[in-house]
Order: sequence, then C-alpha cells, then structure tokens
Amino acid sequence: MERLIAALKGAGELVFLVLAAPFLLPLVWLAFALHDLLENLQGKIDLPADELPSTGAASIVIPTWNGRHHLEANLPSVMAAVAGNPGHEVIVVDNGSGDGTVEFLEENFPTVRVVASATNLGFGGGSNAGFREARNDIVVLLNNDMRVEADFLEPLLTGFGDPRVFAVTAQIFFSDPEKRREETGLAHGLWLNGRLHLRHVIDEQVDRLFPTFYAGGGSTAYDRRKFLELGGFDPLLEPFYYEDTDVSYMAWKRGWVVLYEPRSVVYHEHRGTIGKTFSAGYIQAIVERNQLLFLWKNIHERGRLASNLFWLYLGFWIRLLTGPSPARPGVRSMLRALKPIGQLLRARRRAHNLSVIDDTEAIRRPLGGYFRDRFGVIDPERERLSVLFVSPYPIEPPLHGGAVFMNQTVRRLARLADVHLLCLLDEQADLASNRDLEAVCASTEFIVRWPPSTLGIGGLRPHAAEAFFNEEFRWKMHRTMLLREVDVVQLEYTQLATYWAEFARMATFLFEHDIYFQSVRRAMSGVENAKQWAEHVYEYLRALRFERRVVRRFDGVQVCTAENRRFLESYVWSGARILEGLRAGIDVERYQFVEDGRAPGSLLFVGNFRHPPNTQALDFFIEQVLPAVRRERPAAHLTVIGAHAPPGLESKLRRPGVTFLGPVEDIREHFSRHAVFVCPILSGSGVRVKLLEAFAAGVPVVSTRLGAEGLLEHGSEFLAVADTAEEFAAAVVDLLADPAKARVLAAMARSEVEQHWDMNLVTRRLEQHYRETLRRKQPGRIDTAAVLQRPDKPERAEAATGGSREIGSREGLAESGQ
Repeated sequence: MERLIAALKGAGELVFLVLAAPFLLPLVWLAFALHDLLENLQGKIDLPADELPSTGAASIVIPTWNGRHHLEANLPSVMAAVAGNPGHEVIVVDNGSGDGTVEFLEENFPTVRVVASATNLGFGGGSNAGFREARNDIVVLLNNDMRVEADFLEPLLTGFGDPRVFAVTAQIFFSDPEKRREETGLAHGLWLNGRLHLRHVIDEQVDRLFPTFYAGGGSTAYDRRKFLELGGFDPLLEPFYYEDTDVSYMAWKRGWVVLYEPRSVVYHEHRGTIGKTFSAGYIQAIVERNQLLFLWKNIHERGRLASNLFWLYLGFWIRLLTGPSPARPGVRSMLRALKPIGQLLRARRRAHNLSVIDDTEAIRRPLGGYFRDRFGVIDPERERLSVLFVSPYPIEPPLHGGAVFMNQTVRRLARLADVHLLCLLDEQADLASNRDLEAVCASTEFIVRWPPSTLGIGGLRPHAAEAFFNEEFRWKMHRTMLLREVDVVQLEYTQLATYWAEFARMATFLFEHDIYFQSVRRAMSGVENAKQWAEHVYEYLRALRFERRVVRRFDGVQVCTAENRRFLESYVWSGARILEGLRAGIDVERYQFVEDGRAPGSLLFVGNFRHPPNTQALDFFIEQVLPAVRRERPAAHLTVIGAHAPPGLESKLRRPGVTFLGPVEDIREHFSRHAVFVCPILSGSGVRVKLLEAFAAGVPVVSTRLGAEGLLEHGSEFLAVADTAEEFAAAVVDLLADPAKARVLAAMARSEVEQHWDMNLVTRRLEQHYRETLRRKQPGRIDTAAVLQRPDKPERAEAATGGSREIGSREGLAESGQ
C-alpha cells in the first residue's frame, strides 16, 4: 500500500481514477456488505442492563504529552473545582513526555495521581488508560489545555439522571475571546452527499440539557462503565481526531444518549498541543483518513455506504480539477484508510454487533424534535397542548388571504393551547408589527428569510420547496420542539413540507392553503414566453411528484374545501389523510355587518400582488370588465387595495375610474363602505379569504366560479357568479342598480359565513383533531420515560430575529476536542 501511495505521488492520480477506482470502490462496498451479512447471522452483543451511575464523585482524567506548560496554566482551575469533595480524584496520564511533566506534578500537585507511560499512547490510548485507572463511575475527560470554571463539575454530574445517558459535555469557549469560536460543545450532524457533516452550533436559547451529536473528548463527563463496554476510544483512529465522534455515534446506535450542558463552562486553547507539534499538512491527512475510517466502521446501511463511495469517487475528480479541500478526501486518504483493512473490519464487526438501532435513527435522535418524540412525555390529555406553528410569511398585519387564515388561527388557537410561533419575515421592517403576537403566543421567534432563489430548471424538488428550505431554520424548529415540549407541529403552505419529520408520537400537519401543482398548472394558461412556459411545465411536474409524495407522510393535510380534498385525493389515491373544515375560516365577530350607507357606484378589489393570480385578475377586470361597467354606470369607481405591487402596476392604474391605495392598515373599513366587491380570479386554488371577509362585512360579491371555488358547496344564492367579461360586467351593473337585491345577497352571505366558516368553531374542531391524532399515535410509542426533565420554572421565550449560528466544522479541523 505504501508503494502504491508513493507511485501515485509520482505518476499523479489521473490513471488511478480512470483505471483502478471504478473497480476498487465497488469491491469495497461488496466487502463491507458481505461482512455485515455474515455478522447478522451471529447476533448482537449483549451488555448488562443500563443503571444509574453514582454521581457523588468524579474522576477527572487529563492525558498529556509534553504539555507541562499547559498543566501549569490550567491544572490549578481543575484542582479548585474538585476542592471540598474528597471523593473526587484527578488523574494525569503522561504519554512519555520529555519536558519534566511527571516531576513537576509530583512536586507541585502531590494529590494528583500520575499514570506514567514509557511511550506515547496518543490521545485515545492515554484516555483509555485513565478510564481503566479511575475509581469513580463518572469520568470527566479534559484536555491539558482546558481551563475550567469553579462550578463546572456539578452540572455535568447532575446530567446523569437517566440510565440511558452515556455522556454529558460542557459548553466550550476559547481562552482568546478574539478567536472565532469554532467549537461550542453543541454539535449538529447532517447526512448529505454521502457523508456526515458535523458542525458546532451557537444557540443562546439552549439554556439547559440538550442532545448533541457527539461529545468532545476533551470536555466531557462519561459513564465509565458504558465507555469501557463500547471499547473506549478506538486505536484504529490513532494518533488523533474522530475518536470522540466515533464513540458518541456508537453510543447513539446502542440506544444511549449524549447530552450538552451549557451551564458547565470550560475554556480551550484550541490545538494547544497538536497544532504546535505536527504540521498542518500531516494533521489534514489524518483528518481525511479518519473521516473515512469513521464512516466505514460505523455506517452499516448499505444505501448510505454506497452513497458515500459514489460521492467519494466524484470528489476525487472535483479535487483533481479544483484542488484539495477538507470536505473531499483524496485518493491517498482512501488508500491510507484501506491500509489497516483487517483492523477496520474487526472494528466494524464490533460496532455492528453493539448497535441496536440503525443509522437513520441514530442520525435523527440527536435532533431536538426527534429526541422529544423518542424520549419525551407526550400526553394527549394534558390541559393545554403545545403546538409549534410555522409560517413562511409574516402574518401581522394580514396582508393576504393566507395571512388572514394564519393570523386568526394563531389568535384563536392560543386560547386553547400553548402556541409557539416560528415565523419567517421578508425583511427586518416586518418585525415591529409581528411583535404584537408576543402577547398572544406562549413563545415567538421571528427570522428574516434568506435571499430567495430564482425559478429555474434543476433538481427534483419544486422551486417553492427549495426556496424555503434552510438547514439552520430546521435546527431552530427542532430546538423549539424540544425546549417547548411540543406535541403538534403545524406547517403552513406546501413549501414547508420539506420540514416534515417522521415522528412516532408527536403529530405533524400541513395546511395546503392552495394545492400548489394545481395552481402552477392553472397559471400556465397565462404564460406566453416559450422559456417561461417550459419552466412552468417542469415546475408543474416537480410539484406534482413532490406533493403526491409528501401528503402521504403527514398525520393530516388540511385543505380549504371539500372540492380541494376531492381533487387532491384523485391524484394521491391512497395513504393520505386529507382533511377539510379544520383551518379555512375567519373570525366573524371581528367584522361589523354594515347594511346601509355604502357609497353608490363604489367597487372594491383586494389582493396581495405577490400572488400572481391577483395581478392576472386585476388586468382582466380593468381591461375587459370595468370599461363595460362604466358605459352603463359612468359614476362607477374601482378602489384597488393590495401589498407588494409589481413594477408598473401603479402607473397602469392611473386611469379614470380607478384609485390605487396599496396596502392599508385595516381592510375592514373599506369592506364596510363599498357597494360591490369584485373577485375576477382566473387561476389559483383554494378558498379566497377576501370573499369570506366580504361576506362577513355585508358587501355583496361578484366572483368568477374559480374565484368562488370551495364556497359553492351549499349553493350560490349568496353571491353573483360570472365567468366571461360580459357576464361579469352585467352582474356588477345589476347590483349597483338594485341596492335592495344587493342587501338580500349580502344578508344571505353573512348567514353562510356564520354557519360554515366561523373561526371560533373551526379552531375548536382543529384542537380536538390534534388530540384525537395524538391518542391514535400513542400506542406506537417507543418509550414514555423522559430523559430530560421539565424545568421547574420554564421561562417565556423572548422574540428574536436570530438566535443561533452554525459555525465551525470537521472539514475545517475544528472539532477535535483535543
């Protein structure tokens, strides 16, 4: 193998990539797959039943190699932390140092136990030696360049309140506050492009015990028994890096948990030893090799392993063309990882036989929502359910129909349940108005959305879904689920369906304000440009594929009307719970029914122009309908209200008989004084909230049949329906000319909305359905015992515009914990 590596250095990697790698990598996959198949026949390794460790005292283990200067600076803080409890012990494992470390300790710290090795055992070997020497059930492993706060120990020990806890890790700050904080102790793992991407997260809202993907080896308390049962840090990964990730991942797969305790604080001089002893190139080579060894040892799902090898080979070519990158191991790193193949297979065999859950589950469990679902207490009979309500748009003030539905649902649901609102804002200026919801919800968090992507050809998910997906936002959702003890996740609009999670006991719902693929298809009729038409066709196909799949996953997909439900069911066929009557409605009592005193000849159009069907409808009305109306009724005047007007709209509306007001603070005032409301919608899907508002306020309505979609289940006598320009103009003129008829129509419309669309009734049904769904799911629960106990005094969350940042990465050599 060494000769092959040397040959590559001389001849380059191109020949190997072309001739050898396409054959070698499938052989690697086959070898691992056959190896795992044989291991399945042997069964799993049985370990003693989990039990609570004694937390009365801890053994602090500090491995060191030529680190006397670090011990001089940091050991006094450790000794101060253990003072007062004679059961604590401090063990320094000296890895054959040549700087007088042993003599220094004997002279200056006589109470410290020194375990001296004649050779350098490395970080993992030295740590393992310390674990074997420790007298206590809890071993706190510290780097020699780690300074601790005086009270750091107690929070770590109290974290072992459940027999499934494997490790509790501290919050890490850097000794130099000017340095970029590349490690924090709170780690997030994401499987993407054939490998695990690991990052440390700064999140000030995480103020108590919280799951972490792995515990940093130099700042963590371990259950000694569990650590040794897993085999400790694996010699396969010597001399350093990934040992802590490896043992933490094995613990998760064993069914144990790894926690982060932010109240325990340590300060790290990052790479205080390794960075001064080894070259950057050597460290990088070890990281790339160990990245592969970690994956090949621990990933046992054949699909993930195949994905890893595929992306590894693709990365070879990218690396050859663009240069080295920490994110893409090179050919030499692969060959170095394959060199100890016998040792690797033995390690893989042990990891495989120790695991009790699969890789998918192990990757999910450290994420907050999954952790709560698997280990939290979820009670459908609790007095007030906890609901995470996620909106992709600002909802205060409600400038469009979807915002009205969301706004009024949040306000009504908050009377029945604890609503935790997570809302994306279009810009920072939206924050002020949306803060009004702080007084309504149990907690709120507002985040200014990342720049939207542009519509284009590429990828299998529809543009709407891609534009609204962000990994940091997903982190915030899951963090909120755990900290706020969420029972129900309510996602708004199809574009948020990408945040679905496979919960066993929590409930997840999606409200399809409109059926996205249906809206895209209807909008195609108004597209004339060939390129745009092709993009819309492809978006329609992507949306159809995506929507048909995702609606099967949710515990319920809420739609506006029976018509929407039947349409969606005709495409999904089976396996989906599509629900009507749980979301669409308005708070009728907020709208005063005004029968008289309306301005003669006044027409009203309302619509948010970010929604293309509104722009199309307005064009149709002012170009084809309004001229015909004004020929019969010259005094007729149209008022247009709506936010996010596209460029050129305002100038287009500068014509006789038209006034454009833009967005208004309270639409109810205008509903109360106009004579006729017009809804000339030609595309789109779902219930038009503006029609429900018009019905409640007593303004008679003329609408296209498509505009009134979903509202005609109980007849059409409460509004005028017209589809052609001539019919529409005639219906408007008729109502302007006959106020008595208009009043009768308006009264019937008010009755319709009171009986079938009142948000009070709708929201009570929604809350009851949440409970029914939770009751149905509880028999399938995994565990009812909570790993994390409910805080005695949970604090009310403050609204925030940020809250967390993902920084640092394994690729940047930041997360060794050593």
